[in-house]
Amino acid sequence: MLSALRCSSPICRGIVARTLTSLASSVALEGAASSLTSPAAFQVPAKVSFSSPVRGFASSADAPKGEEEPPPPPPPALSDPFVRSVVASVPKWVEGVCLTSDVPIIYVKREHIVDMATYLRDSTGAQFRVLSDLCGVDYPSREQRFEVVYNLMSVHYNTRLRLKVRCAEGESVPSLHEVHPSANWFEREAWDMFGIMFENHPDLRRILTDYGFEGHPLRKDFPLTGYVECRYDDTEKRVVQEPVELAQEFRFFDFSNPWETLKNEGKEVPLPTTK
Repeated sequence: MLSALRCSSPICRGIVARTLTSLASSVALEGAASSLTSPAAFQVPAKVSFSSPVRGFASSADAPKGEEEPPPPPPPALSDPFVRSVVASVPKWVEGVCLTSDVPIIYVKREHIVDMATYLRDSTGAQFRVLSDLCGVDYPSREQRFEVVYNLMSVHYNTRLRLKVRCAEGESVPSLHEVHPSANWFEREAWDMFGIMFENHPDLRRILTDYGFEGHPLRKDFPLTGYVECRYDDTEKRVVQEPVELAQEFRFFDFSNPWETLKNEGKEVPLPTTK
């Protein structure tokens, strides 16, 4: 060993380096073994919690735990501070805000929906560049009967946001096809199903129903039977449309409920029975 230390050749120096490395490894293993034999090495923390799946386990339920697992925290994606920052940045475009447990909702003024969508797409702190869905909702009892719902997604921040625009019967909503090209067919579907008009749309025509279809099927006042029925006429060798003919007139059957109750001071009590 001493002769190897005195030698200055590369081979001798390699032998010395490997010898010193093996000695250091053996010393480290002896120290680790002595620490494992001490009682402190096997002490488990009094409180163990897993707020997310633990690496090495299929789920947090399979992971060892000292106490009952706390409830999962609310999704931190788009919380109240983010919505407040949006409202503070463009207050004149916003009608209201609704914070739900999953996706925040921002009600946007109809004339500013294009501005809001552009702002959320291009803003560094938002980057909502994907319009995953657009649909209509019908509320016949409201003055502004329809709502147009825009579901936006930010791939960069892995977050979602929902915009809503209210409009009355006969009012039109600006089209978003220039901001999000995917809105083209979505808006055609909203027009076909609800009759919601979209300004500056390049090709606003029906997309699901047939040519010459009467009405808009997803409106609440649209009859369940429809207005016409289609069938193939073997004589004429083509599909023909005929008015709907029901086998019997609509009748309302009022069945008595065997579990009828009366409300007494806010509490439901069973009806008195006669003997």
